[in-house]
Amino acid sequence: MKKIFAITIAFFITSLLLQAQLKPKIKLGIEVLQAENFDILKGKKVGLITNPTGVDSKLKSTIDILYKNVNLIALFGPEHGVRGNFEGGTKIKNYIDTLTGLPVYSLYGKNRKPTKRMLQNIDVLVYDIQDIGSRSYTFISTMGLAMEAAAENNIEFVVLDRPNPLGGNIVEGNLVDSNFVSFISRFNIPYIYGLTCGELARLLNNEELLHNGEKCKLKVVPMEGWKREMIFGDTGLIWVPPSPHIPTWQTAFYYAMTGIIGELRNAVSIGVGYTLPFKTFANEWINAVNLSKDLNDLNLTGVKFRRIYYVPYYATGKGKLMRGVQIHITDYSKVELISLQFRIAAELHKLQPQYDLFKLASKNNLSMMDKAMGTDKIRKVLSVNWNYSDIIPLLNKGVKKFKEISKKYYLYN
Repeated sequence: MKKIFAITIAFFITSLLLQAQLKPKIKLGIEVLQAENFDILKGKKVGLITNPTGVDSKLKSTIDILYKNVNLIALFGPEHGVRGNFEGGTKIKNYIDTLTGLPVYSLYGKNRKPTKRMLQNIDVLVYDIQDIGSRSYTFISTMGLAMEAAAENNIEFVVLDRPNPLGGNIVEGNLVDSNFVSFISRFNIPYIYGLTCGELARLLNNEELLHNGEKCKLKVVPMEGWKREMIFGDTGLIWVPPSPHIPTWQTAFYYAMTGIIGELRNAVSIGVGYTLPFKTFANEWINAVNLSKDLNDLNLTGVKFRRIYYVPYYATGKGKLMRGVQIHITDYSKVELISLQFRIAAELHKLQPQYDLFKLASKNNLSMMDKAMGTDKIRKVLSVNWNYSDIIPLLNKGVKKFKEISKKYYLYN
């Protein structure tokens, strides 16, 4: 009897410990809004900009929550759509949401900025999307353009805050040259900006980074319990993929490591089209054995390389045997992110100089890489001697000043 009692107690304690581990350590903006009884939205006609990542910690959709509790009259969809049912890059038309019957206005089609007609009768625009912390991921461009539209139409703008999966302390990469402003480099901020969406919205609004220095009536509903040192794995939250090629929170780190040079799609495979999106650097002609050795010999902090061979199911190298390296992050707190792709490119050129990634790429791919990077200077300087050290000053340009400015807009320690 005593043995059975002891086993029962042990089981009960284990269950409590497991529940404690599974319980989120933070409260999301949507949950704070709900706890405050939706006070800031009461009596107002609400438009919601969201996608499948707009959920609470129990995966209940922000659409459903607001639809039942406030006067939600319209939805606005970014790239991939409100329900995530569109492939990346696909132009989306306006349509009716089958679950709520609400109109869905596309912000990734003919218009990327809400029009006056879309905003007719709306008193407040609410934004609730999980971002991945890199400038070229289009959701923050959508947020900024929507803020501009809110300012122009004299309506309120509310951000329901969410974690930056990279944490709040990593800031890397040059600011955007004026000639390279695009939808994947919309604002003059570092490539990895180290802010939550709410903090970024405050910075854009108050540092006059919106069009013509416009300012909207901005309100951020902060999270509770989030700390700057927290990466997504520390939050206890469930990751919902913001797009098909970001299946896990860890992928957000790898996106920053390879996504820029990955725009050279006919020159390099970064694992998109295989089971390892953003985690590889490969092509048919790469000497995988020597490249993995050379990269590991650099003894870079927080990362290791393994030779890999794979056949992509689609995209770059479809049906062909790719050879190269798989990147493995061993310390998320110490690894340098955007510089890694250029280190790999430089080592590859030393190993096999007969293959020049920039010459193998199409003009369109080079243009996309420069837009993602926010400048063509880094590519041009690197291509002279293929020495990574030559581009270090360019990669760090503006970072120190931005970090000082951004501290003014911190909502979390």
